[in-house]
Amino acid sequence: MSDAVNDPTTGHVYDGIQEYDNPLPGWWTLLFYLTIVFSACYYFVSLVRAEWTDTNLRYEAAKTRELQRQFAEIGELEPDAATLLSFLQDPEKAKWLDVGSAIFQTNCVSCHGRDGAGVSGPNMTDDHYIKVKTIEDVAKTVIEGSVTAGMPAWSTRLSTNEIVLVSSYVASLRGPNLPGPRGAEGEIIPAWGATN
Repeated sequence: MSDAVNDPTTGHVYDGIQEYDNPLPGWWTLLFYLTIVFSACYYFVSLVRAEWTDTNLRYEAAKTRELQRQFAEIGELEPDAATLLSFLQDPEKAKWLDVGSAIFQTNCVSCHGRDGAGVSGPNMTDDHYIKVKTIEDVAKTVIEGSVTAGMPAWSTRLSTNEIVLVSSYVASLRGPNLPGPRGAEGEIIPAWGATN
């Protein structure tokens, strides 16, 4: 009883119950201060992240404007034989195969390999083709994909100009007959433009 009398109280009494002035446990106080420090750090990081996001959005917008400016030089392309062959045969347009190569390296290497010799997809460096009979079929396959081969339809992810450029690049891979893990598949078809 004497211990209870010596404990400090707040002076509040509710329904005959005295409120003692006991300090919070040390771990509780530490946790409280840590939440304050964490919230300040989190606020700072959220501000920096917003700045990073704004920077990325500005970069993507600038990249899109530059791509549109570059594509204005070649206009709206059609995935027909004449257009595809023009990028293979015209030295002025051949520089656009670098853009097609970049699109290929970004989207196609996981299945077709960095050099086009195939990984899980067919080898595109030989004269054997499964679904392709003419150069237009290259663009058609890129546009529609192949359900049986597990190739997605790229028309939902790439613009028409990008499809034409990557199709021209794929057509340019034909010839060196690089060894691939799957070997030759399909039929031998005539050279590009021979049946067009």
